[in-house]
Amino acid sequence: MSYVDGFVIAVPKAKIEAYKEMARLGGQVWMEYGALSYVECFGDDVPYGEVTSFPRAVQASEDEVVVFSWITYRDKAARDEIMAKVMADERLKGYMTDMPFDGKRMIFGGFEAFLEL
Repeated sequence: MSYVDGFVIAVPKAKIEAYKEMARLGGQVWMEYGALSYVECFGDDVPYGEVTSFPRAVQASEDEVVVFSWITYRDKAARDEIMAKVMADERLKGYMTDMPFDGKRMIFGGFEAFLEL
């Protein structure tokens, strides 16, 4: 079964184009190193819930859009190998220190797939 890294972040609307640029480069780098897929999505139907929701989870404000993204790998070992290469890639160094979003509010995690249809 495959392995998935998932992310939810809030991106300021004023920085959407900068985020797209970063995502395109990130996708290229991840795919070069062997990721099976790389997907970035802007929230389109993500209501602010009374108890919990995507916007609440990342403390999104009115001037931010929620981004949901994921990267798939053959397995966790492949993910660990690919991630090490990505984190060392010089092309992404600038984004590690100057991201177009607040990294402290990012939700992320690795997931082992148990069902794939």
